[in-house]
Amino acid sequence: MSSADTHRAIDAVWRIESPRLIAGLVRMVRDVGVAEDLAQDALVAALEQWPQSGIPDNPGAWLMATAKHRAIDRFRRNTRLERKLDEFGRDLASKEMAVPDLVSALDDEVGDDLLRLVFISCHPVLSREAQVALTLRLLGGLSTGEIARAFLVPESTIAQRIVRAKRTLSEARVAFEVPRGSELAERLSPVLEVIYLVFNEGYSATSGDDWLRPALCEDALRLGRILAECAPEQAEVHGLVALMEIQASRSRARVGPGGEPILLLDQNRAQWDQLLIRRGLAALERVERLGTVPGPYAI
Repeated sequence: MSSADTHRAIDAVWRIESPRLIAGLVRMVRDVGVAEDLAQDALVAALEQWPQSGIPDNPGAWLMATAKHRAIDRFRRNTRLERKLDEFGRDLASKEMAVPDLVSALDDEVGDDLLRLVFISCHPVLSREAQVALTLRLLGGLSTGEIARAFLVPESTIAQRIVRAKRTLSEARVAFEVPRGSELAERLSPVLEVIYLVFNEGYSATSGDDWLRPALCEDALRLGRILAECAPEQAEVHGLVALMEIQASRSRARVGPGGEPILLLDQNRAQWDQLLIRRGLAALERVERLGTVPGPYAI
């Protein structure tokens, strides 16, 4: 595999594994900023080592082990966190030599961790712009430059939003937990709004030369699917996924050869993605099976 192919493969792995990695690290260190720094350190190590050694069989476990080592180094330099150092040291010592144990540790409560990370990224102490930027960064796996290009703003603007968002979360001591009871319903609404905002910006861009940005649609769909698996009893989550899947199914038919938009009645339905349509209908079936009153996304 050429160097370019290896780096593309690493990038693909990172897009998949980074939300799981960051979520697990936030659970351990209780700080979004520190968790992302540790995850980035692990990515740098992968970029240095994998082109020579090859991508490991379980890249997620490799990244987590590397990030844990970086965490120990960080805590060792901070005498105020000696108790955490002991805790991480005992945990790593018992697991680092046994790959199956490390894999189990990575998968332990990973669904809950991802769900917690979603609610942290969309916490009401953050502005809507900050919520979108942080969500795409932590859960979408996008770089600062990619987010800036997607929304046609300077990279420095996105970088400042992300830095301020992480600082705000740290200063507010936002708990790494999923809200319960009535608070869950209240907090779920802005989470769904952020995901749908990202999707709509891809489906019908508000600015720029291209009015369709498939990459943003794909990221929103991936986030929606993650949320649906993490919160299977929330009907509106499945309603949103159904809406995005069915809308996205028409993407290839919405643009002509010259980039001109094609209205619904004029679209070639043979170009509609049948897999996405089936996924959308399956999500609607999940809404119906839950037996709750349909919300705006399902309707």
